Order: sequence, then C-alpha cells, then structure tokens
Amino acid sequence: MRCRLHSVLPAALILLAFAGGCFREPEPAYKTVPEGARVYLQDRALKDLSAVQDSFALGGEIDYVNLDRNELEAFPAELASLTGLKWLRLNSNRLSSLPDLSSLVNLRRIYLRGNNFTAVPETLKDLPALTDIDLSANPVAEVPDWLAQKKGLENLSFSDTRVKALPADLTAWKDTLLSLQLGGLSISAAEMARIRAALPKTAVAF
Repeated sequence: MRCRLHSVLPAALILLAFAGGCFREPEPAYKTVPEGARVYLQDRALKDLSAVQDSFALGGEIDYVNLDRNELEAFPAELASLTGLKWLRLNSNRLSSLPDLSSLVNLRRIYLRGNNFTAVPETLKDLPALTDIDLSANPVAEVPDWLAQKKGLENLSFSDTRVKALPADLTAWKDTLLSLQLGGLSISAAEMARIRAALPKTAVAF
C-alpha cells in the first residue's frame, strides 16, 4: 500500500499520515518479521541503552526502534550497528547532534521531533534509502541546500522551527515529495506561493 497524499487533503489528515500510520511494507513481508525485530522503548526515562541491551539481541534483523520521550542527550552508539533498521523514532529527547550513520543503509524514516537540533544533521545526507525526516519543534533555522538536492525524499516536517525560507532550487523534490509540513513558521506569503509553485504535486501545509 502506498500512502500517497494529495494537496487537497486537510492539513490534519496530512499530519496523521506523516505521523507513521503506514509502514509501506508488503503484507507477506510484514508477517515474516521475527519476534524482537521491532523494539519499543518509549517513555522509559532512558539516558542510555545500558539497561536495555537485551532488546537489541537480533542486531541487524531489527527494522524498527521507538525511543520516543526518553532522556537521551547523545545518540546511542548501539543503534549505528543495526544495519537492517528502516524506521527510527527519537522524538522528544534531548539530542542536538547525530554521529556518522552511514552504516544505516536501509534507514527510511527518522523522526527527531522535539529535540535540540539547531541544524539539519549532515549525516542524513549519506543515507541512500531515506524517505522521511521529521525535525519539527527543533530550533533549526535553515534547510540546507544539500537536503533540497537529496532525491527520493517523500515526507518532510520542519513545523515549529525557525525556518523562514527554503532553498532556491527545489527541483529534486518535485516528483517524489508527497508531504511538506511547514506549520508555525514565519514564512512570507511570497515564499509560500513560490514553494507551492515549485512543488505542485506535494501536499504542503503551512
């Protein structure tokens, strides 16, 4: 199933789809995921993963990790070894940077909402399978040119950040970007119009 969003959808529905309602795996493949391949560690007040090492026993077979709403100040080094990881949730922690993640060649979705990032982590540039990035509710001030040139992206969120404009060239997003969340930003009417004109197939929510 492909979660295609259309520009006529209400913003609330766009946000719901972006929030993770569709993992987009073929159903037979989903049924064969081994027990323990999806790790749920949200709301555990974790500062590191030393107390939950057993949760990562499957190593490279793990494809989903949820660490939302913990107390992580540094990216757990253990995660960089999960080469089969496709979906990583780190919302509402205390992160301000990411290490080299080039080993995560299968990572498709990374959710970093509500952390302390002041810039888009450049390591995301090196993730070939990446489709979804959520950096909303971070003090990010700029969307870098390299991100606007990254092909294959489908869902982006910069809502409630300090972004005021997007890079001049959005051509790489034109045919693949399904949704773009820009709510709560100080974006001029002229910039809004430019973004909509540049991304006619994208569901943009201001």
